[in-house]
Amino acid sequence: MSAAGTTRRGAGLGVYVVLVALAVVYVLPFLVDLATSFKTEPEAAADPLSLIPRTATVEAYRTLFVDSPFPRWFANSAVITLLVTLGRVFFDSLAGYALARIPFRGRAVMFALLVAVMAVPNVVLLIPKFLVINQLHMFNSYSGMVIPLLADAAGIFIMKNFFESIPVSIEEQARIDGAGTFRIFWSIVLPMARPAVMTIVILSFQGSWNELNHFIVASNKPELFTLTKGVARLASGGYGQGTKYPLKLAAAAIMTIPVAIVFFVFQKRIMNASAGAVKE
Repeated sequence: MSAAGTTRRGAGLGVYVVLVALAVVYVLPFLVDLATSFKTEPEAAADPLSLIPRTATVEAYRTLFVDSPFPRWFANSAVITLLVTLGRVFFDSLAGYALARIPFRGRAVMFALLVAVMAVPNVVLLIPKFLVINQLHMFNSYSGMVIPLLADAAGIFIMKNFFESIPVSIEEQARIDGAGTFRIFWSIVLPMARPAVMTIVILSFQGSWNELNHFIVASNKPELFTLTKGVARLASGGYGQGTKYPLKLAAAAIMTIPVAIVFFVFQKRIMNASAGAVKE
């Protein structure tokens, strides 16, 4: 084998080793989380990093679902996430299509403001958001937790850019056939934007499921706690004495399951939709 071939093989092996190391670093915390959730509390406190429990038990999961408000938190997060995801797909698509296709006065200014909003850290908007929610009498209600999240600047930006990549001639032909603006959007353009829609579904589901800051300023009733607020309270010791490592990490492990399922399912659909578009 030539020196150049040996060098390339060595470089490839080095890259492979680095990637494996990064994968281990990335996956190890989750494996520790999962293993600790099946330990007894004394074992978790004495040996928190072991990956094989000496005495496996599901007591932490039983406590979560039987002796804690965890099912209520899960239900609140599921309902809010579903509503927010559906709302963002609809409203982000409508706004993106308007900015991409409908000429109106101030469209350029509107898009500039949209980009500016994307640059503002969310924490800066927390106090104004609380004041608006409180003024509209939506504090401590599902409406106050859902409505402000039904559209987001990043989603509108993604949909606008995708709609601009669709040939205008397709819409012109439909308009000649007598279709109105909304009919063209709903029946022709939106189905062609499946890759972008799937992206919005993933980002919206993940963002609303993991949202914490907004729910802090939108409510303070325990019965309106979402998983993020409940688990944060649990992690800070708000539900009893002791470390409670198995209980906390069992809650964290369950939290990751819906997001992981949605990501892998819709990631595959994004790839298939993109492939279909290329073939056409």
